[in-house]
Amino acid sequence: MRVVVQRVTQASVRVDSEIIGQISKGLLVLVGIEKADTEEDSEWLSKKICHLRIFDDEEGVMNKSLLEVDGNILVISQFTLHAKTRKGNRPSYITAAKPDISIPLYEDFVARLQKESGKKVETGKFGAEMQVSLVNDGPVTIVMDTKNKE
Repeated sequence: MRVVVQRVTQASVRVDSEIIGQISKGLLVLVGIEKADTEEDSEWLSKKICHLRIFDDEEGVMNKSLLEVDGNILVISQFTLHAKTRKGNRPSYITAAKPDISIPLYEDFVARLQKESGKKVETGKFGAEMQVSLVNDGPVTIVMDTKNKE
């Protein structure tokens, strides 16, 4: 699983011009799922995201986690995170998981984030054409991939 985590002051997602998910201070998480990903990847990422110390403490140092600042989470599925761009100009998504694999893992990931954070996690609509709006705070943007845990 690959994620792009952005610290935000606000974020929202629209489908068919309707806002279906929105948060104030917290994290926007774009998640891409590969064929080889498992629930172990989902568990590792959900814990890592909730405990990442990327929020400022009282001295302005990034030393607090989402849990410590009572932040929110918005998760958006994004298979394009697994784009292969080595050959030609048209990205290949051959390693991205098909819906029969990715939907259950996406739902597991969201459930684990909810359990770890103790809050409802806002989401987009899996597989839909979405418009995502955000105000990146910092800016702070972190990329993590479960294939690079070490």
